[in-house]
Formats: sequence, C-alpha cells, structure tokens
Amino acid sequence: MRKVACHSLLAGLCIALVAPLAHAHSYDNDDAPSGRCTLPQGTVSLVEKQLYTVVNLSDGNGGIFKPNRMWAAVVDRQGHLCSVIKTGDAWPGSRAIAIAKAYTANGFSNDALALSTANLYAPTQPGGSLYGLNNSNPFDARFLEQGTGIGRTLGGVITFGGGVALYAGGKVVGGLGVSGDSACADHAIAYRMRKLAGLGSVPAGQGPGNTDNIVYSTGASPMGFEHPHCFPTDLSASKIESVR
Repeated sequence: MRKVACHSLLAGLCIALVAPLAHAHSYDNDDAPSGRCTLPQGTVSLVEKQLYTVVNLSDGNGGIFKPNRMWAAVVDRQGHLCSVIKTGDAWPGSRAIAIAKAYTANGFSNDALALSTANLYAPTQPGGSLYGLNNSNPFDARFLEQGTGIGRTLGGVITFGGGVALYAGGKVVGGLGVSGDSACADHAIAYRMRKLAGLGSVPAGQGPGNTDNIVYSTGASPMGFEHPHCFPTDLSASKIESVR
C-alpha cells in the first residue's frame, strides 16, 4: 500500500482525497473483464433460440408453468459467461442458479464422460462419495445484478437438474444451465435445448442409454447418480429424449 504523509492540519483533507482514489483503483481491478467467451457467437445464438422453442412445448416440460418462465445461461470451456437470457417473469434468483448450473455441468464433464447436474444430486448428499462438492468453486456474488458478468468466470456449483455440458466434435465446448421451474423440468428444458441445437452427442454417461439424462430414484433415498422426482407431471427420460 502506498504511504502518504499528511500534515496534521490537513489530515482530514488528505484522507478525503486519498481514500476515494484507492477505492476506485480496487473497483476497476475487480470489474475489469477477466477474459472473453471463446464459443463462436453463432453457436451461442443457436443454443439461445432453442429456449423459446422448448418453453412453449405442449407438455410444458412437466413443469409448474406453461409456458415455462426460465433463465438460460451459456459458458465456454474455460467457464467464461457467454450469454444469459430469460423468458417471461422468471424468478430473479434463478439467474445466478442458471449460470452456476452451466458452470457445474461444464466443470464436471469431459471428453470421456458427461455428467449433468441432475446426475450429481445423489453423490453430493450427506454420505455420498461427492459430499462437499457444492462448497467448491463458489459463485462470485458481485455479479448477482442482472446484466453483469459477461466475459467473467463466475463459478458456482448446483447439484440438481438443469445443467448439461455442450459437445461438438466429441469434445466439451461449454455448458448450458437453465432455472425457473422445478429441477426436473429444468433438466428437461436444458437437455432438449441442447439436443435441438445439435450439441448433445455425449461420449458416455450415467443415465439411460449411456447418456447424461436424468435417472429418477426408485427408493426413499437417491443412490448412485439418481435424482428425486419433483411432481407427478415429471417427464420420463425417454419422453425428454423424444423431442424433435
């Protein structure tokens, strides 16, 4: 820290002048972009436009609202936030959740295995092999305000449905996260968006058909890579997969 010598008679004026300058310097460093989205804008736009198609499907994606009221976020492989959009009067708190889901699915999928955030539910519960994962990679709360964070790596870990990794050419290129309905509907929307965008050719998974689709628990406590049911209207994995 730079030391400043002040005469006692001018101490108050000196503090008034120096403190704001120090604060401004810190603010500039904190909010300067840490990088930029490396996904082609055409790819980002292709994913985005699927949201408007999927939320208006006749089955409502098994969710609470028809049409669904959603936030959707896209990150690149480095975790940089590329895009955040919404439909309808989506819950403001779901913006950060959508971003964190995109970061989580991208962050815990690779070229050998895809893990959706729905797949991570059971192993992150108390006693599970990944318990404590939710405390890693915390979300940068400085960017909770709407319209902020593009180009930054915001982090966040969410381990319930709504996040999927994006694949192109057999490689993970980023992640997609959605939030605004039940966790089960969120998963259905993200999975369907990715499929319609042509970015869902995963190498392997823990879900049905060797995918990263949702695996609903059959007992009282989810095991393995299972996810609990949300409502009786939840779509089956095969129904989610059947979207065209």
